[in-house]
Amino acid sequence: MPSYTAPLRDMRFVLFELIDAERELAALPAHAGLDRATMDAVLEEAARFARDVVFPLNQVGDAEGCRFHADGRVTTPSGFRDAYRQFTEAGWPALGCDPEFGGQGLPVLLNNRVYEMFNSANQAWLMYAGLSHSAYACLLRFGTPEQKATYLPKLVSGQWSGTMCLTEAQCGTDLGLLRTRAEPTGDGAFVLTGTKIFISAGEHDITENILHLVLARLPDAPAGTRGISLFLVPKFLPDAQGEVGERNAIHAASIEHKMGIHGNATCVMNLDGARGWLIGEPHKGLAAMFVMMNSARLGVGMQSLGLAEVSLQNAVAYARDRLQGRDPAGPDAPDRAADPIIVHPDVRRMLLTAKAYTEGGRALACWIALQTDREHAHPEPEARRQAGELVALMTPVVKAFFTDNAFLTTNLALQVYGGHGYIRESGMEQYVRDARINMIYEGTNGIQALDLIGRKVLHDQGARLRAFGDLVRAFVIDQSGDERMREFVEPLAALGGEIAALTAQVATRAMTDPREAAAAATPYLRLVGHLAYAWLWARMARVALDAGDSPFHLAKLATARFYFRELLPETAGLAQVVRSGAAPLMALDAEGF
Repeated sequence: MPSYTAPLRDMRFVLFELIDAERELAALPAHAGLDRATMDAVLEEAARFARDVVFPLNQVGDAEGCRFHADGRVTTPSGFRDAYRQFTEAGWPALGCDPEFGGQGLPVLLNNRVYEMFNSANQAWLMYAGLSHSAYACLLRFGTPEQKATYLPKLVSGQWSGTMCLTEAQCGTDLGLLRTRAEPTGDGAFVLTGTKIFISAGEHDITENILHLVLARLPDAPAGTRGISLFLVPKFLPDAQGEVGERNAIHAASIEHKMGIHGNATCVMNLDGARGWLIGEPHKGLAAMFVMMNSARLGVGMQSLGLAEVSLQNAVAYARDRLQGRDPAGPDAPDRAADPIIVHPDVRRMLLTAKAYTEGGRALACWIALQTDREHAHPEPEARRQAGELVALMTPVVKAFFTDNAFLTTNLALQVYGGHGYIRESGMEQYVRDARINMIYEGTNGIQALDLIGRKVLHDQGARLRAFGDLVRAFVIDQSGDERMREFVEPLAALGGEIAALTAQVATRAMTDPREAAAAATPYLRLVGHLAYAWLWARMARVALDAGDSPFHLAKLATARFYFRELLPETAGLAQVVRSGAAPLMALDAEGF
């Protein structure tokens, strides 16, 4: 049976030693009174809730799954409803929300650490709440005053939940092909007709109402993505008091039988003349939905980080206990029949790879969350703009690089267990299955790569990337006089220069053949991900060197060295792939496959 203990020591290292969260947040008026003691108290309680309430339901949810009933109802696994009730009673959904609508107004930086823990404990369960937070973000920005007053307090409290309804059978990423129609009724509402698929938490028994954010076309909509509008379609229409009223004509037709995340209901949703209300402007639904989608993409990064952490923890514990073979240098435990497998170099390679990617991901997640708080709350407009540009640049990296690395990590954790990892009792095979969806939904990782190189880099002639590169260069310059930092800053500086050169090369090629950018996209995103991790691992090494000889800091320094020597060299091959261009990919015609 697996176990989970929140990595509070590492979280505190990142928050208070690496990014100096207390000082950074003090510069934001909305969070100026937040001290470390308060943050610690929240982290401690979240760790307890994750361990005692949420984690025990993880394997239960995987084994039982959700049930679809003939009348269209969906019931969730045993214990899910009660855990969600405790979740709302404790105020967790409101943690990072606006006090105007009942939120606690705490920073995204803290909220994300809480969600990382809950994702480690049970990703499928947290998805019911996680999508609601993304729906909240969309309505907060684009909702009318009436919509905000009616719906946001219910989302903030967790009394009602939310979904995002984009995908249809004939269109996934290419939303310009969607067919769901919205007809005006003349009273400010619309009647929506169509079918959506792959809708996470589309129907369930956890909350009393579900708010569906649905993309659809108005009768006069132009073709393609320019003709998409966004609508709010409640499962139950609010009555005059804003409470649950008449049942709306949106129903689950079925639930998907999936590879993983069995505890979350992934539904086919039919809209049979369902009443809905426009969010934002007509034909500009994608702009509004992208607020929700980007929030969800960062949330998917937290899901993968959570799975990476819990699988790593269990693999380390197993490697310390499992006896097999002898240390090549001589018996480590001569009084026992064999040595623990953690003595073997290849097992250490797997564990250190998982550790380096997981702790690097946590550092980047915290830094991005801090930039989000600066974007929302900094008193200076220019500082808000700069922070927002960095968040935009890194959003596809968080979604794709985190999820790729987490799938690798969960697979390595299973491999450490050997045959025991392949059977259900260990829990490792569930983490592999659950992690696999994160590379697919909210835009596949290939789509994230296209977004990074196209919209986030080439579209602004590399301005966002240069802004991030300036941070990296400033650190390299600052550390160049310390001989102890040479092993970190020299490869970091070299990678930054390589990416700048590759960016210019791809931009030049793309001017004559747009396939060049698409061909480079996936290895290019991984290069940028490594640049971000290398920058943060070098910064963590700096902190560890200054901290002295505590076991924690020595381990951090050793992991930094492993990352630079064993994982960062991947970038040489990635750079070669980018340089090779589109020709090797396009040389074979379709029939040749």
